[in-house]
Amino acid sequence: MNSHGKDGRRNIRLTVEYDGTAYCGWQWQKNGLSIQQVIEEAIGRITGETIRVHGSGRTDSGVHALGQVANFHTDSTLPKRSLLLGINSLLPADIAVRELEEAAPGFHARFSVKSKVYLYHICNRSVRPVRERRYSWFIWEPLCVEKMREVLEVFQGSHDFTSFCSTHTDSADHVRTILAATLEKDAEEMITISIEADGFLRYMVRTIVGLLAYAGLGKCTKEEVIGILESRDRRKAKLTAPPQGLFLEQVNY
Repeated sequence: MNSHGKDGRRNIRLTVEYDGTAYCGWQWQKNGLSIQQVIEEAIGRITGETIRVHGSGRTDSGVHALGQVANFHTDSTLPKRSLLLGINSLLPADIAVRELEEAAPGFHARFSVKSKVYLYHICNRSVRPVRERRYSWFIWEPLCVEKMREVLEVFQGSHDFTSFCSTHTDSADHVRTILAATLEKDAEEMITISIEADGFLRYMVRTIVGLLAYAGLGKCTKEEVIGILESRDRRKAKLTAPPQGLFLEQVNY
């Protein structure tokens, strides 16, 4: 594929995996170290350029990614394999570029997205976890999986998610379409919630998961959740799940 645009620069697409525990999120911040900053600096050292990396979207402080997608433009003529190995050699152990490929000139990691898949992990057992403490929300009280699944069905399809996003979200349009949503519990008592949508608002997944947990604890009903969704009032969906259980799994184009 010819990735050279009109200015002759290559358009490079990255698939990135990271543990977000130590970072202030994906996007550059004045008051903390971001994943975007670390990646841009690593690429800049390899190419000798000032690099701007565009991500498929922001992940907040403490949120992880298995398949974040990003792209950048470069004049470098280094082969793809050399770029990949060079960048990874300069990245810390909690960030890795899994794939690097040439992209079409018009490809943009954010604006070309068709859908994204997020995962959320809840460790639901009586004793707190050690291995999963950075990658799940620990809830010791038993959760009713069937009640949680009933509530999850409420969110399928297109809705105005004003009740389920941060008041500081940067999108004026709060309508999103959830294309698929599943909830499974394994033998290790780990609950995994998977949500695919055409887009996500800030805190949307974490607020949905918070209400799922409430439902699983018997603290709210499916009918109450429908009322919260239809109210378009953020104050009614009070509980936001913590960030460490959230993973950006996949970005589809």
